[in-house]
Amino acid sequence: MAKSKDVRITIALECTSCTQRETGGKSAGISRYTTRKNRRNTPTRLELEKYCPYCYKHTLHKESKK
Repeated sequence: MAKSKDVRITIALECTSCTQRETGGKSAGISRYTTRKNRRNTPTRLELEKYCPYCYKHTLHKESKK
């Protein structure tokens, strides 16, 4: 039986501190990373500590809506 290709999906991770700062004032940009996740193993939204080039530090990146 062939495996389903819908199990692994491509997601976007977005910096949380950049999105909060953007609403209050002028922002240089929003840091986004793309990655793949297994929908069966991690059904909840993914949250990872990644480097943000706009904040110049490691910040929490959450899975964004598509």
